[in-house]
Amino acid sequence: MNAVVYHHGKFPPTGIDWERLVPLIGPATLALGDFRGLLDAVPDAWVLLSPLTTQEAVLSSRIEGTQATLGEVLEFEAGGKPPQQTPEKINDIEEVINYRVAIHEAARRLAELPLCGRLLKETHAILMRGVRGRDKAAGQFKTTPNAIGAPGCTAETAKFLPIEPAYLDDGISLWENYLHSDQPDLLIQLAVVHAEFEALHPFLDGNGRLGRMLVPLFLYERKVLSHPAFYISEYLERHREEYYERLLAVSRDNDWTGWIAFFLRAMAEQARVNTKRARAILQLYEDRKRWIVERTHSQYAVAALDFMFRQPIFSGSDFSKAQGIPKPTARRILATIREALLRELRPAAGQRPAIYAYRELLNAAEGKEAF
Repeated sequence: MNAVVYHHGKFPPTGIDWERLVPLIGPATLALGDFRGLLDAVPDAWVLLSPLTTQEAVLSSRIEGTQATLGEVLEFEAGGKPPQQTPEKINDIEEVINYRVAIHEAARRLAELPLCGRLLKETHAILMRGVRGRDKAAGQFKTTPNAIGAPGCTAETAKFLPIEPAYLDDGISLWENYLHSDQPDLLIQLAVVHAEFEALHPFLDGNGRLGRMLVPLFLYERKVLSHPAFYISEYLERHREEYYERLLAVSRDNDWTGWIAFFLRAMAEQARVNTKRARAILQLYEDRKRWIVERTHSQYAVAALDFMFRQPIFSGSDFSKAQGIPKPTARRILATIREALLRELRPAAGQRPAIYAYRELLNAAEGKEAF
C-alpha cells in the first residue's frame, strides 16, 4: 500500500464546509467556557490541578506507545521505584515527567515569545531530554526525511510521509502565519493548527506529544483559558484509530472538514470531562481544608494539604521536609491524617521511608476508583 504524502500546496485549507461545522462550534465553545469559568475559580491551578496535568502527560505519551500509569509516575518521583521496573518502563516514566516540565516551561516562555518555531524547538529539547529520541536532533528541525508507521518503517512501508526537509522552512512559515492570523473561529483555527503541525512532523521524534501540547498552549496564549490546562489526550487516546485516520484524510483526501468536526467533538466532550474532574478536585480541596484544620488544630494544616495536592504520592521523609512546615509538626500532621486519607504503597524499612498515596485526589484525577 502506498503511503499518504504531505499535501503540498493545499495549506492553508480552502473549501471548509462551514455549514457542517456550525452546529458543532456552539457546544464546543460553551463547554470550553464552562471549563474556563471553573478554572478561573481555582486559586492555584498549578497546585490543585497538578494530578490532571500529570494525567494528560501520561495519556499523551500513551498514544505514542508508552505504558506508564499516573500512579507509577508519581511513585517514581517520590523515590518509590520498585525493583521489578524495567529500563523501558523507567524511560516511559521519564518521558511523562519531561512532558510536564516542558509544558510548564513553554507556558512561562509565552510571556516572552509567541507560539512559534523557536518556542517549539526549546520545548522539544526539554521533551526529549534524557529519553528515547534524545539522539535524534532534540530541539532541532529535521534535516533528514521521517516516516510514520510501524517501528522501523521505510518510505515504502510507511502510512504517512510528512513534508520533506527541503520544504520544511517554508511549511513552518506558512504554519506560523496561519497560527497568528485572524480567523472566523478560534477552535477551528486550533484544529487546523494541530493537524498541520502533525502533517509537517518537523522533528524526528516527539511530534505527537508536542502537537497535543499545542492545544492548551494555544488556548492559553489566546486567553481563551487563564491557565494552560486543557486535557485533550484522554479523548484522543480513547479514539486513537479515528484520530489517526482523520489526520491522514487531510493529506489523502483534502478532508479538512472531517478532521475539524472530529476535533470539535473532542473539545466539547473533553471540556465537559475536564470541568467535572476539576470541580471534584476543587470541592475536595475545600472540604479537606476544613477537615484538616479541625483534625490537626495546626496553623500549618493548609500548607500540608497543599503539599499533598502538589505531590499526591510522596514519601514520609518528603512530607516531613515540606516547605514552611517545622519537621516535628509535619510528622505529627502525617500521623494524624494517615489512616483517614492515605494509602501506604510501600512500608518503611530501615533507612527507606514509607511511600503514601493521597487516594481521594488520585481517584478524582483518574475519574474512577484506581487507588
